[in-house]
Amino acid sequence: MARNELRPVIKLRSTAGTGYTYVTRKNRRNDPDRMTLRKYDPVAGRHVTFREER
Repeated sequence: MARNELRPVIKLRSTAGTGYTYVTRKNRRNDPDRMTLRKYDPVAGRHVTFREER
């Protein structure tokens, strides 16, 4: 299986509405649904939930 098929590059967009994004990879076998992570948003100045966008 090719590298891009199993571990695609995804964008995590802030739910605070600031437009800030993180870029990461995820394993489709372990996380088939949309990913949500709590990370720091420097524009908002606090930790918020980041959701995978497709």
